[in-house]
Amino acid sequence: MLGMSLREAAAALRCGQLNPIELYQKCLSLIKETRFLNAYINVAEDVALRQATEAEKRFRQGKPLGELDGIPVAVKDNFSTANIETTCASQMLKGYIPPYNATVVQKLLDQGAVLMGKTNLDEFGMGSGSTDSIFGPVKNPWSYSKQYREKNSGSRTIADDDSDWVIAGGSSGGSAVAVSSGTCFVALGSDTGGSTRNPASHCGVVGLKPTYGLVSRHGLIPLVNSMDVPGILARCVDDVATVLGVLAGHDPLDSTTIQDPFQTFTLPDDIDVTNLCVGIPKEYHAPGLSTETLSLWSRTADLLEDAGAKVVEVSLPHTRYSIVCYHVLCTAEVASNMARFDGLEYGHRANVEDSTEAMYSATRREGFNDVVRGRILSGNFFLLKQNYEKYFLKAQKVRRLIADDFVKVFKSGVDVLLTPTTLGDAAPYEDFIQEDNRTRSAQEDVFTQCANMAGVPAITVPAGLSSRGLPLGLQFIGQAFREQQLLSVAKWFEKQMNFCPLDFYKHLENRDICQRKSNIASLL
Repeated sequence: MLGMSLREAAAALRCGQLNPIELYQKCLSLIKETRFLNAYINVAEDVALRQATEAEKRFRQGKPLGELDGIPVAVKDNFSTANIETTCASQMLKGYIPPYNATVVQKLLDQGAVLMGKTNLDEFGMGSGSTDSIFGPVKNPWSYSKQYREKNSGSRTIADDDSDWVIAGGSSGGSAVAVSSGTCFVALGSDTGGSTRNPASHCGVVGLKPTYGLVSRHGLIPLVNSMDVPGILARCVDDVATVLGVLAGHDPLDSTTIQDPFQTFTLPDDIDVTNLCVGIPKEYHAPGLSTETLSLWSRTADLLEDAGAKVVEVSLPHTRYSIVCYHVLCTAEVASNMARFDGLEYGHRANVEDSTEAMYSATRREGFNDVVRGRILSGNFFLLKQNYEKYFLKAQKVRRLIADDFVKVFKSGVDVLLTPTTLGDAAPYEDFIQEDNRTRSAQEDVFTQCANMAGVPAITVPAGLSSRGLPLGLQFIGQAFREQQLLSVAKWFEKQMNFCPLDFYKHLENRDICQRKSNIASLL
């Protein structure tokens, strides 16, 4: 039942082969069984049961709301959800219950989706491993594959030593794990510099960052307003296309969304790539790129060429400046956005009454972790009067050059770009936390953040397993508002790879032992 795609489950619900309540119960049972993965911050058990019961009544009456009616979904915990706690995995917002739904959440519910819960993330979305959450780090379910254990733990079982697990990627790691582990059919993430595509790649699922302005940001607690985009994580490209059709379109509550109506589309089963021109950016041969990822990238280019596509090398010359540029612009907007959390209107407030300034200082010191405070300080430095032109304004000019590189490449006749998503497979947790957050984010986001600065759509598709038995993904970058073409290419590639996101369950042993002995506190 849980191995179906979203479209298969929706069809089974419509013809009566599946019952929404039974489907909800299966997902809830699996959430509890895999609680050691720490994917969920808040499981909306009662809310989901009520929604599943209402869906069951609609199906009985022959009046389903839409394609998602009765389908279990999950939402990253930086999207506002009415009457459900929204924390951004931060002490600052712990206990905050929004009075409204984010537009994308409301659109899912309007289609009859069943909200299983809110997923874990790096605090306020600032990270690339889902390791910096006040609720503890997210575990990658592929950590427990037979291949990985044999390679790294010898004859030991999971319960003997649970310290070898690998990161889920971030910052939407909880959403990626929720989909990868089968506890929901689709999940919402957010993507500012790769936060949907990075964990999707590490967890073996499909992750889409739509064109900036195609999907509403209303109700997404902002990190970087000029780059934030709601992302979609699912098991296959068809499911991503289905959800995009639900979410895309103008929102009067978000002035950055496009005015033109979005034309929904269904991807064909037989996709022809013979007239396709695929660009390979030479600048994406970055230092630290694993030999396995490089080999997979090269083989995929050959595969496309053998199928009749034209594969050409292209240049995005300003890519080498993108990480530094991204850091300046990101922290500057973070400093501005985080200023609203002052302890006065909502969120955490320190018990300090000496003065207003002392209360501000104590509140932000207690409410934010070191990563958030560090980015705020960096952003304020770049925005100082004497630094504004030297750093922020110059970074904006470089961003325009980066965006222009994409425009020139696509105008030259290239349809899509093919790149790695990450440097390699998921890093072991113990190795990952040895580096500071900024260094790790720069390494993990090297291939992804350019698309955010240019505003173009990008999707990662699982392509295979590394020698450690961990997923590897490749990224396709498309032209602005050409999601149909981008997803068509992604589906063609997905069909060639024939990768199953739930394959790790074939090798998952001793799950009940691991669940009992896990040292990650259960939040369910």
